[in-house]
Amino acid sequence: MKVKLCGIRRTEDIEYVNEAMPDYIGYIFAESKRRVTPFEAAAFTRKLHPQIKTVGVFVNENIEKIIGITQIVKLDVIQLHGDEDAAYIEKLKENLPTIEIWKAVRVQSEQDILLADELPVEKLLLDAFSPSALGGTGSTADWAIIINSKAKITKPFFLAGGLAMYNIKNAIKSLAPFGVDISSGIETNGFKDRNKILAITSLIKEIKI
Repeated sequence: MKVKLCGIRRTEDIEYVNEAMPDYIGYIFAESKRRVTPFEAAAFTRKLHPQIKTVGVFVNENIEKIIGITQIVKLDVIQLHGDEDAAYIEKLKENLPTIEIWKAVRVQSEQDILLADELPVEKLLLDAFSPSALGGTGSTADWAIIINSKAKITKPFFLAGGLAMYNIKNAIKSLAPFGVDISSGIETNGFKDRNKILAITSLIKEIKI
């Protein structure tokens, strides 16, 4: 079970993730209370354990800007969280052929997932739908839709949306995703919490699917 901890934005956060050793961390470059600058993220990455991969989260961003940020931060993965289509993704891949590209889906219907599954990306991230935000809301994704769609999904997928200690075990056992993406569930008063990070990563490692 792969683990991504998203919304990293402080030096302390890097210290916490280096202790917990998730597979990925996420930097948000779109409008968000967790947004970081490319130069902040680059400084964090220099302190990050080399085995932890970095994911940059973008929403309908200019492709040239994504290319620049990817090079500054040395991102391993680009996560697209907006309305990016196949042509947009193909252009990104032409310019960044060694970088994985993931597509986030704000799940409202099975069709949302299956359309994203057809895009030229390596992985999907299935998140909660909110009319007011593109992610990081703390709301739980519609698991029933994901379960009904699972047999038709061809790509590995991360489950996101409102995951925390109280529901992570049930989420993993019910949906058996490739990985889980956690942000608000490892925060206290809007900031990453060392104890929550260590507790949830430890629990995930113990879960048998």
